[in-house]
Amino acid sequence: MDINIQNKVSQWLNGNYDAETVATLKKMQAENPDELTEAFYRSLEFGTGGLRGIMGVGTNRMNKYTVGMATQGFANYLKQSFEGEIKVALAHDSRNNSRFFAETAANVFAANGIKVYLFESLRPTPELSFTIRHLQCQGGVVLTASHNPREYNGYKAYWNDGAQLVPPHDKNVIREVEKITSPDEVKWTGGEANITLIGKEVDEAYLQELQGLSINPEICKQQHDLNIVYTPIHGTGITMVPEILKRYGFDNVHIVEEQATPNGNFPTVVYPNPEESEAMSLGLKMAKSLNADILLGTDPDADRVGIAVKDNHGEWILLNGNQTAALLFNYIVEARKERGLQEPNDYIAKTVVTSDLIDVFAAKNNINCYNVLTGFKWIADLIRRKEPQERFICGGEESYGYMIGRNVRDKDAVSSVAMICEMAAVARSKGKTLFDQLVSIYTKYGYYKEHLISITKKGMKGADEIADMMRGYRENPPATINGSPVVTLFDYQLQQIKDIKSGEIKPIDLPKSNVLQFLLADGSKISARPSGTEPKIKFYFSVNAPLTSAADFDKVTAELDEKINGIISDMKLK
Repeated sequence: MDINIQNKVSQWLNGNYDAETVATLKKMQAENPDELTEAFYRSLEFGTGGLRGIMGVGTNRMNKYTVGMATQGFANYLKQSFEGEIKVALAHDSRNNSRFFAETAANVFAANGIKVYLFESLRPTPELSFTIRHLQCQGGVVLTASHNPREYNGYKAYWNDGAQLVPPHDKNVIREVEKITSPDEVKWTGGEANITLIGKEVDEAYLQELQGLSINPEICKQQHDLNIVYTPIHGTGITMVPEILKRYGFDNVHIVEEQATPNGNFPTVVYPNPEESEAMSLGLKMAKSLNADILLGTDPDADRVGIAVKDNHGEWILLNGNQTAALLFNYIVEARKERGLQEPNDYIAKTVVTSDLIDVFAAKNNINCYNVLTGFKWIADLIRRKEPQERFICGGEESYGYMIGRNVRDKDAVSSVAMICEMAAVARSKGKTLFDQLVSIYTKYGYYKEHLISITKKGMKGADEIADMMRGYRENPPATINGSPVVTLFDYQLQQIKDIKSGEIKPIDLPKSNVLQFLLADGSKISARPSGTEPKIKFYFSVNAPLTSAADFDKVTAELDEKINGIISDMKLK
């Protein structure tokens, strides 16, 4: 075992840790040294999703001590950054230990003299973002691992604008956390009077905010019987989604009962992720039996939403995040224009790995579309930098996250569900389905088809393998992919765009990020990005072609699928 790992284990065995933790460590030493290495080979760091890891003992695990130390570091930094009374808001999802971790964090903040607003029970992550702004807090934390498997939990830290931490605050918090080398340096108790439980009053303010986002409320009421199936996949969505749909006027909403009760074991799914067809299978079964108009599912902390609709053959299909984003952005921009709400300084935003169809659509509608790094903290950072000169309308990313309006500064599945249903109601009022609308967008702006492959590489060895893959692509980029020359290389780590033929290099005006993109002569784009929250490397494929009429949809789909498969095969990714 590495000497650094041995030293960390020794500190835990001999430090002021509870008896159960020490007993577990001793058992791991005797029976499973490999697991012990995985638990201590690094310390959890704030990535695109904050602190996130498998629950258990060790510096590389989510437990009372890593949560407490992170909170102490965050508390120290808040006290350095703000004068006078400091307030934080705390929320948690349905995961195992989430309430315990939330209460642990609340106690540490409170013991440091910080005023704490702790939700009385589980709430969606976007409501926490709203609450920070609503209660004028200096920071906040939500305990969640989003859509990760059941063994994970996480700690998302937020700043006073309701957004997740970005530089320099993220690195500064890490620096403060790293100064804490023992649980003896954490203030665990003594400030309980600083904790206030919150609930219904904040819920009402949040719901009223989301109601105000509706663009066509009268059409929602006309189409009140839109046949909606919804599943919270055992998560927090059950607390807010049915109520916001009711307030939008929809009264024909069916909840998937097997997945309605919050449960950190997620008993009906392997991955509680609406991106996974398996997680949506019970909802699809109900949607088919009820001949529903639309199916929606949210992840455990209700910041991501997946939808299913009937295609041009009447078959139920799950839309991917790019398709939903294209539909949603198109609806919001066009509906605002029709209602006379559009302003010259309006803009939308997306991440660099989200469909270029949105850039094309925005340009032809004379609205700015800004591209940012992956993670909603970068969209929130953009809003912060652009206001008040420019007006943010909506933003999103391909991984099923969307943000509407300016008063929630993180992806929000609650508002997205409401707006997607409004969009479906408006389409229905015109005798169309959402799939009809999607094909119409393709015929107008071009058919962009995307595909994602995630390759999992677990543990310390896996992290090295992912680093080697990225190094290979960076140092020896392919000259051609699937027979088409690579014409442009986007390297977000080096912050440069390189024209392969001329050698000309242009700067990328974004923070450094370990992302590579290859643009091919035929218009295809391939992106490679290690995940910031999971032991994965993700490959994003985007191809496009004109679609002259809806009648050609199946034919062009087959051609684009063939091109994607050719790229994947040539890159030896299957």
